[in-house]
Amino acid sequence: MTGLLGALLPAVPLVAGLLGLLLPPAPRRDGATGGDRARTTAVTLGVTGAAGALALAVALLLTVDGPTETSRTWVDVGGLAVTLGVRLDGAAALVAVAVTAVALAVQVYSIGYLRRGPHDDVDVDHRYPPYAAQISLFTGAMLLVVVAGDLIMLLVGWEVMGLCSYLLIAHDRRLAGAPAAAMKAFLVTRVGDVGFLLGIALLGVSTGSFRIADVLAHDHSTATLTAAGLLLLAGVAGKSAQFPLHTWLPDAMAGPTPISALIHAATMVAAGVYAVARLYPLFTAAPVTLTVLGVLGAITLLLGALAATAQDDIKRVLAWSTVSQLGYMTGALAVGSPAAALFHLLTHAAFKALLFLAAGAVIHAVGTTLMSEMGGLRRSMPVTFWCTVVGLGALAGVPPLAGFWSKDGVLTVAESAALEGTGPAPSWVGWIVWVAGLVGVAITAWYAGRLLLRTFFGAPRLPLLRPHDPPAVLRWPVVLLAVPAALLGLAGFAGAFADRLRFPTVPVAGSEDGLAHLGSGVLLPLALLLVGAALVTLGWRRDPSADPAAALGPLRPVFARAFRLDDVQHTLVVRPVRALARAARNGDEVVVDGAVEGSGRAASGLGAGLAALHRAALPRAAAGVLAGALLIGLAAALVGVNR
Repeated sequence: MTGLLGALLPAVPLVAGLLGLLLPPAPRRDGATGGDRARTTAVTLGVTGAAGALALAVALLLTVDGPTETSRTWVDVGGLAVTLGVRLDGAAALVAVAVTAVALAVQVYSIGYLRRGPHDDVDVDHRYPPYAAQISLFTGAMLLVVVAGDLIMLLVGWEVMGLCSYLLIAHDRRLAGAPAAAMKAFLVTRVGDVGFLLGIALLGVSTGSFRIADVLAHDHSTATLTAAGLLLLAGVAGKSAQFPLHTWLPDAMAGPTPISALIHAATMVAAGVYAVARLYPLFTAAPVTLTVLGVLGAITLLLGALAATAQDDIKRVLAWSTVSQLGYMTGALAVGSPAAALFHLLTHAAFKALLFLAAGAVIHAVGTTLMSEMGGLRRSMPVTFWCTVVGLGALAGVPPLAGFWSKDGVLTVAESAALEGTGPAPSWVGWIVWVAGLVGVAITAWYAGRLLLRTFFGAPRLPLLRPHDPPAVLRWPVVLLAVPAALLGLAGFAGAFADRLRFPTVPVAGSEDGLAHLGSGVLLPLALLLVGAALVTLGWRRDPSADPAAALGPLRPVFARAFRLDDVQHTLVVRPVRALARAARNGDEVVVDGAVEGSGRAASGLGAGLAALHRAALPRAAAGVLAGALLIGLAAALVGVNR
């Protein structure tokens, strides 16, 4: 029964997505009702598929007591087996519930967000059927990653997510930046996916099977584990936006806001963290890989936090905050606590989906994503305001909201790894993760406070607008997401919840004592939280009309451009690759095509010359025959003399 539930979990949204792709992408509108049959069918398929997957995930959560696996051999080539099956445990069930809950909220929210208003000049939802279908496929692909019992199955879900992200980011073709952002996301993540594919191939060849249980149980050499682990981390860096492959995620904000919620909260960026947790015994057996992960996680954490301080686009602030929070998750993995990483993944899914959908409500009301054009929305949008307060409080780590407990869990295991050496990586890795995490607490409180003050407080900067809370179809997903964003962290005190997030195959002791902590260790993060919040509040009180980011001085443009790492990538990678492509094209056109076309032109010229001779007048033809005869005779005479 459990195996059947696990198999149906990704199948339901995948089937809904495939059926949705059969609908007309640009349906004719019914002038009487303003609706259309294809859109209604797409809504039904999308919502039903997500709701069915959520029901299956909840049923799985209630029925899975311990690790369960079912599989059957699909193909066996030369002793290398690929299986079809599912690998289920408490962590997989919890992550599946988070994925499906966010997916259902996004499907419902999109019904209102991508609806044509009475005064719109164009249809903003003229391609709603493929949009809803691609969300279903995206959800099914992530669920396939969650339950996959074979690395090839995991890779299939991994790659389908990449394709769906490309299609969804580029959905609104009216935006000039959307196609370029989609292409950038696709190409940057493909760079990492090459390494991910090679890592899977290396593990499969070493084991003789791609079945995850076999891969984990096999006695690999240290060199194989190190090489495979580093290759897998390349894919993780791409999907989970880790330095230096993080640059695609902020630009992906060109997609519709509900898609931003889906990518940032529950699907693509969570896949890399979950994959490392799934294969964690392999990484603990090769500590070099966790050392690299810890360094990249600490850099990503601070880079994302600093970049978020100087953004004016509300969605880009949230995007850079996602990059930073992913650094906390990978840092927890590096210091030996996949349970703490997954705990923060779950709470982050709740409050980040809440923040993006609340930001979508604000954008829907004021018609802009720039905080410099907002302000004073607290009274006109009270529901959105209080939901945003909950989301930002959880993001910053305000007790007792969810983010406080999960972030403190990460800091606790990092402190233990730094001071007591309990982690699988060297203790200095624990130090850099712990220090970066503490600094990140203060910076996060600062930019979260700035977003709240610039958006909802002060005087309205567009006084002609009359904003209001969104309609029910947009409002209820936001309100319901505020519940886990506020309360989910308290589940960390429940032993059953903590046990579900722990992997029995993880050979790490000393850093998994608990997920939620309440002791003297929380005082330092709380003090840093108050420092960050106090600094931004004092700066705003001095001049409520000014941007607190002005206090950054000459660092502001540096942070706004994220240390110009995009420019560095453009100089070191994009330009050389384009130059190589131009050289290859020129070589093909000049050398290869030149040789082929040149031989063709030579043959044509020779033929034209011979044709001209055949068309010559009789006297000229006779002269030609005589000249030929003389030449033949001369040649014969010369041959005879030589003999």
